Amino acid sequence: MIGNIYRYQFTPEIPARDIDETLHLALLAAECLHGEAKVRLEASYCLDAEKRVCVIDSGTAIGNYVVRFFTGFATREFGERAFTVRRMDRVPEPKVAGAPA
Repeated sequence: MIGNIYRYQFTPEIPARDIDETLHLALLAAECLHGEAKVRLEASYCLDAEKRVCVIDSGTAIGNYVVRFFTGFATREFGERAFTVRRMDRVPEPKVAGAPA
């Protein structure tokens, strides 16, 4: 999955709840095109509300639509300067509680 992961970092002014709602709107838009089951099976994403970070895998056709919808909706709702987005070279390793950083 190299190069298929997009990481969105939102500014502190953007409420985490609004980011979550925008992500769900992007998923709903993808469902309208492809159906609920297909989106449920092929969309992969993660939202860290505390850090205001959203990660979406665009490695499938569905994921690619979700990335496009989310970027468009977030830009319209929050503005171009409210977040940054970058394509990641690899999926970050999960942090384990108590493990050295």
